[in-house]
Amino acid sequence: MRFLLTALNAKYIHSNPAIYSLRAYAGREYEEHIVIAEYTINHRVESILSDIYKCRPDVIAFSCYIWNFRMIREIITELHKIMPDLPIWLGGPEVSYDAEEICREYPMVTGVMVGEGEKTFASLLQHYLRAFEAVSYKSTDVSSDFLYEIQGIVFRDGEDIVTTKAQELTDISTLPFLYENLEAFQNRIIYYESSRGCPYRCSYCLSSIDKKVRLRDIEIVKKELQFFLDNRVAQVKFVDRTFNCNHAHAMAIWQYIHEHDNQITNFHFEIAADIIQEEEVEILAKMRPGLVQLEIGVQSVNPVTLKEINRFMDIDKLRHIVKRIHSGKNVHIHLDLIAGLPYEDYDSFARSFDAVYGMKPQQLQLGFLKVLKGSPMYEKAGSYGINYTSEPPYEVLYSKWLPYDKLCRLKQVEEMVELYYNSNQFTHTLPVLERAFDGAFAMYEELAKYYEEKGYFVNSPSRVYRYEALLGFACLYDKEHEELYKELLTYDIYLRENMKSRPDFSKDMTAYKVRLQGFYREERQLREILPLYAEYQLRQIAKMTHIEVFAYSVWEETAEKCMIKAERETAVLFDYKQRSPLTNEAKVLLVRMEEG
Repeated sequence: MRFLLTALNAKYIHSNPAIYSLRAYAGREYEEHIVIAEYTINHRVESILSDIYKCRPDVIAFSCYIWNFRMIREIITELHKIMPDLPIWLGGPEVSYDAEEICREYPMVTGVMVGEGEKTFASLLQHYLRAFEAVSYKSTDVSSDFLYEIQGIVFRDGEDIVTTKAQELTDISTLPFLYENLEAFQNRIIYYESSRGCPYRCSYCLSSIDKKVRLRDIEIVKKELQFFLDNRVAQVKFVDRTFNCNHAHAMAIWQYIHEHDNQITNFHFEIAADIIQEEEVEILAKMRPGLVQLEIGVQSVNPVTLKEINRFMDIDKLRHIVKRIHSGKNVHIHLDLIAGLPYEDYDSFARSFDAVYGMKPQQLQLGFLKVLKGSPMYEKAGSYGINYTSEPPYEVLYSKWLPYDKLCRLKQVEEMVELYYNSNQFTHTLPVLERAFDGAFAMYEELAKYYEEKGYFVNSPSRVYRYEALLGFACLYDKEHEELYKELLTYDIYLRENMKSRPDFSKDMTAYKVRLQGFYREERQLREILPLYAEYQLRQIAKMTHIEVFAYSVWEETAEKCMIKAERETAVLFDYKQRSPLTNEAKVLLVRMEEG
């Protein structure tokens, strides 16, 4: 008997820990009966159908989320035509909260595993094994008697839709480790779970339903973290909804990865910054740059909105904590906002944006409300006048406070933030350009209008041409500082890559050619300032690094200092062998070149 667990991930780099957890929990004695198939939503339906057919499963189950359910519905509809006797099961958050309706709408679905699936799947697997062992078994006539005994499922019995008793919550310390064999996860993000549930009741989130926080035994966690460290895994992403909701648990994990750092692995945590304690801030300050990255869901700074969505946050404390963590220059911070929440209109969102942008995260995610089945927001959407897409991901279209045209404008602002801020390619240009506007939101809003006027949303400019586009935009609003913007953009380009062809707006370096050649002939000085290039000849070093001459202090960290025109030009050397683990920027050295 072959039970196929199937996942459709958003990208190849992602994996689906849910189906691996189901297989692991079922036990080693059943491994031969369980097959895992992972695809992405970018695969063709025809290819997935063909692959499933070749596998010849006796039972199949799909892991369903908002990003893949539209495609899964198409797959199961066509799969039933090809393999009409194949029992089809669904599971995951997208089907758990309206399982009976799903069974009615899709008659080819045998049943739905509701909620946490480990115990339920193990029972379901054993049911089918017993059925296959029965002499009288036929795939079209599987006895439903055993299904009534399985907790946590909704299934079809003839014309009836049956809902069994809810499954008890799992003691997550009993869950087997998923990653004994890392071969299936090469070049993929490793997802890890040290707790389930969330103490908060945010109305837009499904985690608010699971009110009991369960922690995995810390000694088990340490052992599993060491496995990742020993195997030099690139990134481990904790899926805990609020990692630091238990201080002792969070401290034990952070202390362990700090003390056992392998200088390679990065750990990602989603935290609530306003509840962070001093001891936690202190341990974070000791971390190797790049060891840890933090994701913090701010969502809004509008107090009325926060109260309405049951999110209680001390914004001033949040701002203070983020500043403290930033001061260590060693932790990547990702802050989230959600547009479309109750009582948040366009102007209110702009204020939330400016407040969060002012905290200077490495990443600012401007997301849009998803009205998820089973969430409190789903129940109250009508009273808020929230209309959302009928198809997954059920994203807000408009509300009482945010009309559709304003939401469309926010979508354009989001794209500008992604291209120019979150790309980390304009880290010195943007802070200066912001000074020409009333605030950061106003700048991105005008940049979006500029893109629309130029037709760039339809014909998106290449990565390199985005520098040219930003220069054109900057000159439109701050022509007085055109030369400064040219230098800032040049600096930002070479911070990230050793461009073989110079941008059109960069200054002509012909006049500095003799001095540059002289600098790279000074072997003693070169070896001293570039120790990582010991194995290379001087000519090779000249090609592997880059020197640019600037009239302004563009390498300074503050916008005010960047705008200062120096008394004499300064030569800046970009060392691409040494890069920031937070931004991937090249190390910068100010160097002296003798007059030619």
